[in-house]
Amino acid sequence: MRKSRFTESQIVAILKEHDATGKTAEICRKHGIHENTLRNWKAKYGGLDVSDLARMKQLEAENARLKRIVADQAMDIDALKHLNAKKW
Repeated sequence: MRKSRFTESQIVAILKEHDATGKTAEICRKHGIHENTLRNWKAKYGGLDVSDLARMKQLEAENARLKRIVADQAMDIDALKHLNAKKW
């Protein structure tokens, strides 16, 4: 996936600027983005502050770590079931 030219904090600042002025075409021209990009950003980051964004990233990282732990445990359980299923 292509990396964005803008950081998430810059995106939040652009969205706040858009909320303050309300001029979509002017904001898009100023920052060199398409109106659809602004609409997608608004759907994803609308109503967030920079501190909320940092907390969201922290929660996503924790969630990914917990998912890896659960997947590892599921593999261990499956391996043990496979070993116990064999006749000795």
